[in-house]
Amino acid sequence: MGSRAEPAPGGWTADDASLRMLIEAVPSAMVLVDADGRIALVNAEAERSFGYSREELLALGVEDLMPARFRSRHGRERASYAARPDRRAMGVGRELFALRRDGTEMPVEIGLNPITVGDERYVLASIIDITERLRCQETVVAERQDALQRSILDAMPFSIVATDAAGRIRTANPAAAALVGRDQAELIGRSLVEIDGAERRLDPNGSPVLAHAVGDETEWTYRRKDGSLVPVHEAIVPLVPEDGAPEGFLVVAYDITQRIDARERIEHIATHDSLTNLPNRSLLVRHLDQALERAEQDALELALVLLDLDQFKRINDSLGHHIGDELLIVVAERLLAWTRTEDLVARLGGDEFVIVLEELVPGTDLDQRLEELMDVVLAPVVVHGYELAVTASVGGTRFPADGRDPGTLLKNVDIAMYRAKASGRNAIRWFAPRMLAENNDRLALSAALRQALDQDELSLVYQPQVDLATGEVVGVEALARWTSPSLGSVPPDRFIPVAEDGGMIAQLGDWVLSTACTALARVQEQLGRPLRLAVNVSPRQLRGRAWLEEIAAAIETAGIEPSQLEVEITEGLLIEDHGDVVAMLESLRSLGVTIVVDDFGRGYSSLAYLTRFPIDKIKIDRSFVQEISTAENAAIVDAIIVMAHALDMTVVAEGVETAAQERYLLDRGCDEVQGYLYSPGVPAGSLEMVTRALSRQ
Repeated sequence: MGSRAEPAPGGWTADDASLRMLIEAVPSAMVLVDADGRIALVNAEAERSFGYSREELLALGVEDLMPARFRSRHGRERASYAARPDRRAMGVGRELFALRRDGTEMPVEIGLNPITVGDERYVLASIIDITERLRCQETVVAERQDALQRSILDAMPFSIVATDAAGRIRTANPAAAALVGRDQAELIGRSLVEIDGAERRLDPNGSPVLAHAVGDETEWTYRRKDGSLVPVHEAIVPLVPEDGAPEGFLVVAYDITQRIDARERIEHIATHDSLTNLPNRSLLVRHLDQALERAEQDALELALVLLDLDQFKRINDSLGHHIGDELLIVVAERLLAWTRTEDLVARLGGDEFVIVLEELVPGTDLDQRLEELMDVVLAPVVVHGYELAVTASVGGTRFPADGRDPGTLLKNVDIAMYRAKASGRNAIRWFAPRMLAENNDRLALSAALRQALDQDELSLVYQPQVDLATGEVVGVEALARWTSPSLGSVPPDRFIPVAEDGGMIAQLGDWVLSTACTALARVQEQLGRPLRLAVNVSPRQLRGRAWLEEIAAAIETAGIEPSQLEVEITEGLLIEDHGDVVAMLESLRSLGVTIVVDDFGRGYSSLAYLTRFPIDKIKIDRSFVQEISTAENAAIVDAIIVMAHALDMTVVAEGVETAAQERYLLDRGCDEVQGYLYSPGVPAGSLEMVTRALSRQ
């Protein structure tokens, strides 16, 4: 404490050598404080720690050596301590800070020891600066936290990369190295751009601009060391110090290959046909939007071709859906092989396929290509031992002539395809504007026919059938007629196909059957003798057992014999030869109903087909009868009559209009005839008179 003698309180002298030596020997700052808080004694370490001279310290109170926020509390505690002093360990239970002369604070530990000198009480405070100790502790804690964070980062399955502000990698965890196929050390110092598989926005210096992506999560692509790409989900977090200036970025990413694969699988399922793996309607429309835009930009044409397999439903019904599915797969494969790489083949559903032919020079002749399509794609197909003769109805449209958007082109190609189907199937038709008007007429006709059925606008006429040998009327054919208040007289060849396509043929057929059976019973009663009744049946009516019940009910209600009813089927059913049709015809025969093949010869079916069906009678098509004077047609008529009689079938010739035709048929042994030579179709009320008049001739 120097050589200066200090007056000691309480009668003792500060020059006491032992006390001085003791205080000076202590390595911590020692401060002796009286009951009023005045500093009475300090050592050299106190001077060094607080930055005051000894004289300055002795002029201060103890509260002057602590921050202002602690002073009032310390004053209260000091008074309490003076009343009941005890020995306290240094800094027990709270953080303590001392105030240096320069105004800075230092963390301290303080030990208090009460001292009594004479009658005076003092407190000897031992004060230790723990700044360095705390700094070491913080370093240890920081190192432990850093090790913990490093172990956590190393264990995380996500790629974590820390970059500087320019996007250069400062550190990377093992998952990041594994993700891009590099060593951790190899990543350090590289730009983030070097592991990118997609193009990031760069600043003028070529560094990636990451600030614009902060806070966003996005799907990105990384490039592995071997050059392969891996899709990732990436998030970028700024590393911002207290001053707010970004010093780098934390880039977190993980591999989303499985997510992308799953999404692509779901997208594929949603946009592709599950059986053929061809694009479906939704993908077709999307593709068409883009293809039409390209065609318009390049001043090129585009063609849309719709292929519908003929009678496909019957293959499913007779041979099974597994056969039908295999057929569709074969057709799909043939279509893909036939088309070019720039073309698209799609399946709309059922048995309909669409082909988009792109990059066509204006005026390209596609007729030959479609003929090739019919030859190559629709060649016979062998499926599970069945040889299937495949035919199709094909429609076509062109962009821009037939439409400028997918909806219009698809509607028009559908109209063209149905025109091909209506022309006899196995045909190709290109869309023409008149078809649209005709299609609209057909729709209007369908609506009018539905109304006509509900409001009894239809009627029946009956054309007599004459036995050539006796000249007697032996039966009549019921023919439907429609006179519309708005459309006038509508011929059967117009409204019957509309009824079939519009799902009204069953209702129409049931009405014809019940009405004709009732009329026949009335005429028979007037004539006093039986007649036969022939009614035409649509192939669609033969598909359900309910129709068989309707026939039985109509016969019973009218009170006629089943053998008086003749059901006329089309020759096309013979060519298609399906088991369900045979079963239905055999059921009709078991009722006693006669089975007749109408318009025979027009379908060019073999007479051998007649042996496969329960057939009782055939009707020679009127086209052969009207041209019977030609050698070719006469030969066909002769062959039909001879073969039918050999199979014990009755032959009827329809469309007889001249005496010469009648004589020829009579000479060849034809059994029955009908036509305008005898009578047109007449209403039921005139049938008795016409029958009597014809029978007297």
